[in-house]
Amino acid sequence: MATAAFTQLGKHSPFFGASVAPTDVHEMGVTQCPVKLFPTGISSCSLLESELRISMKKKKSQNYDDKKLTGRSVRMHFAPQTVCFSSCAVAAVTENSTATSKEEVLKELSKIIDPDFGADIVSCGFVKNLEIDESSGKVSFVLELTTPACPVKDMFLDQSKDRVGSLPWVKEVNVTLSSQPARPLIAENVPKGLQRVSNIVAVSSCKGGVGKSTCAVNLAYSLVGMGARVGIFDADIYGPSLPTMVSPEIRVLQMDAETKAIIPTEYMGVKLVSFGFAGQGSAIMRGPMVSGVITQLLTTSDWGELDYLIIDMPPGTGDIQLTLCQVVPLTAAVIVTTPQKLAFIDVAKGIRMFSKLNVPCIALVENMCYFDGDGKRYYPFGKGSGPEVVQQFGIPHLYELPIRPELSAAGDTGSPEVVVDPQGEVAEIFSNIGVSVVQQCAKLRQQVSTAVSYDHTLKAIRVKVPGTAEEFYLHPATVRRNDRSAQSVDEWTGEQRLKYEDIAEDIEPESIQPMGNYAVAINWPGGFSQIAPYEQLQSLERLVDVPGEDSEERAESQAGKDEDGDQELVSEDKQVESSNAVSILQHARALQGSRTSKC
Repeated sequence: MATAAFTQLGKHSPFFGASVAPTDVHEMGVTQCPVKLFPTGISSCSLLESELRISMKKKKSQNYDDKKLTGRSVRMHFAPQTVCFSSCAVAAVTENSTATSKEEVLKELSKIIDPDFGADIVSCGFVKNLEIDESSGKVSFVLELTTPACPVKDMFLDQSKDRVGSLPWVKEVNVTLSSQPARPLIAENVPKGLQRVSNIVAVSSCKGGVGKSTCAVNLAYSLVGMGARVGIFDADIYGPSLPTMVSPEIRVLQMDAETKAIIPTEYMGVKLVSFGFAGQGSAIMRGPMVSGVITQLLTTSDWGELDYLIIDMPPGTGDIQLTLCQVVPLTAAVIVTTPQKLAFIDVAKGIRMFSKLNVPCIALVENMCYFDGDGKRYYPFGKGSGPEVVQQFGIPHLYELPIRPELSAAGDTGSPEVVVDPQGEVAEIFSNIGVSVVQQCAKLRQQVSTAVSYDHTLKAIRVKVPGTAEEFYLHPATVRRNDRSAQSVDEWTGEQRLKYEDIAEDIEPESIQPMGNYAVAINWPGGFSQIAPYEQLQSLERLVDVPGEDSEERAESQAGKDEDGDQELVSEDKQVESSNAVSILQHARALQGSRTSKC
């Protein structure tokens, strides 16, 4: 410990050059001491250990306990002069050294790029609890990833160790992998049982008999194999498949006597809820009753912490499907189909339904595509429907599943194929599907969480709708005045209750929170919360460049002034860094002036 501190003192001392360091360190009166040999030359100095202990951070050494060293003298050998350092110098140098070391570590870690987000792991906020022990050259930190099923976590681990280990002063690197706590993107209005579920993924076919349940179950167990916490909800009340495809020991759902919550059954680490486990078999009931049963099973079950909840959707695009999409915040959907044209027609309907509900379809699985024989690959149902769907609707991933008797047999015996043969071709395909689900869900969460934000420098609302490359700015007052809730517009007559002059030009939002994939909740002063759909925000008047040769010149002269007596659009002590900020501000000022004159 003393060696490291005085090495830095030697480097920062006005008496020595930058490369000078002590040749020897030992404690007076103690036989064992940390010793490092440095360039030759001997002279000495002394200072009290009580001063040194400030820079030692009161940690124990391998050779002695610092509590026993109070008042003892430490002799340092330097070449060529004798210098006595104060405790303040020791502490300051050690603090500066630690700060510099952290900067070096973070600089190396910032060279590691997340392939999904396109940003370095430091900017993404993955690096946590960075600790450095300069005396031993030990560096430790935590990589907190978005999900335990991150497909590139091993790459992050290896690159982190290599990058940090390349620093000349580092002797040991300890990296701990963890994941962010499971939580929904939108915490408000989420049923209690789903408040610790990060991602809800619908597996849908919109047509029966295409292998949707088989895909849902095997996808779930592939995600478990990647390290995720997973649950499956069988939403088919009329013909539940889950009791046949898995074999839990407890085949009847239990209820917590105190909370009245349904306790999911489990099989090989996956939580399961199905009407088939309710002791009722398949249901014989009308549509409205079915929707109520599904909602109760899904929302009152105590799912606990889950990274992914897979919903095995019933066939069709009717009331049940709409209810599910509206009751819970679906993160994304995986579509299952077969090569036949008839299946393509029904799948197209389902994709359009999800599109209207702002649920992105992230993968298309074409089941029963081909089989191999005699060294050839045969497509008994033809080719082309899968790529046509992908091309027409812009779905990012397409996967083809072969015709395999083993795949069907595994489902009938209660053991998923990816569990029976984890190294087989089918397991590899489902693993790739799982990787796509993990990556796309992470991207969607990132996009939604940053889709709408408030730029305090520009005093404008920045909008970048998920799934689009367009980015634009809105005046806060414009957004507030276009609220369509019952408080602003009479629901019966359509009369505008909110008056133009009711909203101040300098109004600013207090906070902006995402509301699923379709809207944001904007909280304004006075306690008012406005739900603003992306579609509405895209239709509002935007802050844009104003034509005119001298617009930029005028804007620069007006940017830091308050000619109208209102709150300045930009403070005088802040610099606007955006390339189009001047034009945006000029337009905002012009818009403000024109509206003031109208009033």
